[in-house]
Amino acid sequence: MTNSAASASAPGPRRSEPDVRRQSLIHATTRVLAREGAAGTSVRMIAREAQVSPGLITHYFTGIDALIAAAYADIDATVTAAMDGALAAAGTDPRARLDAFVTASFAPPIADRALLATWIAFWSLVTAHTDIARQHDDQYAAFRARLTDLLADCGVAPARLRLAAIALAALVDGLWLELCLSPGCFSGEEASRIARDQIDSLIS
Repeated sequence: MTNSAASASAPGPRRSEPDVRRQSLIHATTRVLAREGAAGTSVRMIAREAQVSPGLITHYFTGIDALIAAAYADIDATVTAAMDGALAAAGTDPRARLDAFVTASFAPPIADRALLATWIAFWSLVTAHTDIARQHDDQYAAFRARLTDLLADCGVAPARLRLAAIALAALVDGLWLELCLSPGCFSGEEASRIARDQIDSLIS
């Protein structure tokens, strides 16, 4: 076997067992949050969902707050990866990239009722948990910053960028929320059309 053939057939990097176990606990947490809400989520409930002992959870996480924070970060990473994929597929044209980034919210895996249920559980904790509030602020700031850069690439004047990004973020959030809550009212394609019309007004 040649070196190139051996390299091609060699398995890729694998996660260690602790990493796999930790990720499975995070996924179990998101499922419980979506189904039970924040008030119904506990270490015992997550352990039952993951089919492990509560002691194993405390081995990997300091408590329920740390586990929920990790689940929040994981969901945010999933959304970010979907938007990064949309940008990569859009190519280099600035307007195509802005459209792709905005409309990614109206298609799976972001436009998903289970994901919405998990976000609602997170939002219910924002006012009472400073760590979750900080995560929410960071996540929103990162989303707005990316919109700002994309709008700037499309020629929006610097003096208008901040408010334009806030307005577009609010529109995306509102359309995404209603699309997940009442998917029969309008389609993802219609949400995308509304968003693109708003983009037209912002960059004209």
